[in-house]
Amino acid sequence: MNDLQISDWSENELWVVETTTKERWGEKIDIEQASTEMRLSKGSTQLVECPALYWIAPDGTHFVIVKIGDSRYKAQFYYRGFQMYGTGVDAYDNIGDCVTNLLQIQADHHAREAGDV
Repeated sequence: MNDLQISDWSENELWVVETTTKERWGEKIDIEQASTEMRLSKGSTQLVECPALYWIAPDGTHFVIVKIGDSRYKAQFYYRGFQMYGTGVDAYDNIGDCVTNLLQIQADHHAREAGDV
């Protein structure tokens, strides 16, 4: 049994994500709070319940940010189950950097896929 407890999202963390997504799309995005189980280290088989934020962008892209500790975040986006992409960063220590990089990497990926780059 795992005793590790990860705190829920703070109002500041939620505000940063909501504000950044609104700036990106020019409208309020519905962001859902969820939870997921993750292995917090590569060598561990133990799953830890972690708070997560999930939203779908106007273009249909799905985004997930998982809080893996105090000021520690992982992020990814996906289109379908087999089209999942990370940011290339193992963990962020700043929610602003996490969401900004996630959105920029997705925008760059979308532009490459569309042949705009």
